Amino acid sequence: MIEIEDIKSEELAIYSSLRESAFREDGSFIADSPKVVNLLLEGDVAVKSILATAEYYEEFAELLEDKNIPKKYLTTKEEMKKIVGHKIHHNCMMHGIRPANISLEALGSKVLLLDGITSAENVGSIVRSCAALGVDSLIIANETPHPFNRRALRVSMGYASRVKTHLHQDIKESIPYLKSLGYRVYAAEVSDDAVWLNDVKVSDKWVLVMGHEGRGIAQDILELCDEVVTIEMQEGIKSFNVGVAAAIMMYQFVNSSQRGN
Repeated sequence: MIEIEDIKSEELAIYSSLRESAFREDGSFIADSPKVVNLLLEGDVAVKSILATAEYYEEFAELLEDKNIPKKYLTTKEEMKKIVGHKIHHNCMMHGIRPANISLEALGSKVLLLDGITSAENVGSIVRSCAALGVDSLIIANETPHPFNRRALRVSMGYASRVKTHLHQDIKESIPYLKSLGYRVYAAEVSDDAVWLNDVKVSDKWVLVMGHEGRGIAQDILELCDEVVTIEMQEGIKSFNVGVAAAIMMYQFVNSSQRGN
């Protein structure tokens, strides 16, 4: 246990320098709040340090006892506010290393591919739904906030650690390759030739593509997919929020494949 005298010391700089979308070359990330940190500790995420109050260390002493945590910094909530820059309601932060990129070949049979989604809140909400519904694999590109982005991690409640993530370079290369691995690729989009979600025949091994919050999925990407699927909506309603749509569609896909359609 290292008691902190100067909260703005160089040793703790990472806690203030790694803002919402920042990562270091070694994959460093910052998580905050006991719920998020504790869930990450229950997994196999590498931990570099924890910065917390005495209350946190006392309450969760049993959880922390057998964990490999190189440094445990002790401070007060008042001092932690100086790092964050605004009022906080939690008493714990963690510096960890995000898991290595998972290869396409190592993904599960149920995969969600996010094409151009830009909101960290949406990513966090989608990841939480993935974990809840048993969709354990996610594909993203650089323009999409990583699930271990600080805000995304907070919204997902730390469940990013339960989802395999592949960071790809080119969706136009990934989709054909996924097909070659035996996946059927479905695009979530409103179009004239789309199949209603309730009628879709779901393959045992599938990829569901969710598009940008505003633009949706581009036509050239749709043409690479095997099938376009849309959610039945009331007349005059154009779309759902992408996080809501992803949850609805994943629920249907998971249950349809389990029932054998």
